[in-house]
Amino acid sequence: MTQADGVDTIVGQWARERPDLDTRAMAVFGRIYRAARLAGDAQERCYAAFGITRADFDVLATLRRAAGPEGMSPGRLTSALMLTSGGMTGRLDRLERAGHLVRAPDPADRRALLVRLTGSGRALIDEAVTAGLAVQQRMLSGLPAGRLREAEDLLRELLSSVERHAED
Repeated sequence: MTQADGVDTIVGQWARERPDLDTRAMAVFGRIYRAARLAGDAQERCYAAFGITRADFDVLATLRRAAGPEGMSPGRLTSALMLTSGGMTGRLDRLERAGHLVRAPDPADRRALLVRLTGSGRALIDEAVTAGLAVQQRMLSGLPAGRLREAEDLLRELLSSVERHAED
């Protein structure tokens, strides 16, 4: 077992004040929230070095991995990122002004648009994803490979359970 952390302190305080509570869920989610915040902040700093935010990264990364050379519709991109159309428009405007993507008429439907990476946008996202992955790998470097696989499997199970019960 690793040494106690701040979540242990909080759970211990609740155990003292309310020994009737089972605080295991609080301990699990407290650590998930803290890890996600710390990792997110580190990713934000990494992407800032490329002149983009995590939100920009998400758009560029989705186009890079899922759109193909023809691009994808703003609606499909919005759905893939689970955003509102207004939120997506702002991101696309900013990234287009920076020269990282273009919006062009869809040759199959002149009323529709397709969004695709420019050459500089593709180069940027390739560099940023490599750097961001290095940051993530560094944060996990304290875990032996076997424990990392266990964590991956446990988190997959946890996510599945949360997704099943989140709407209850």
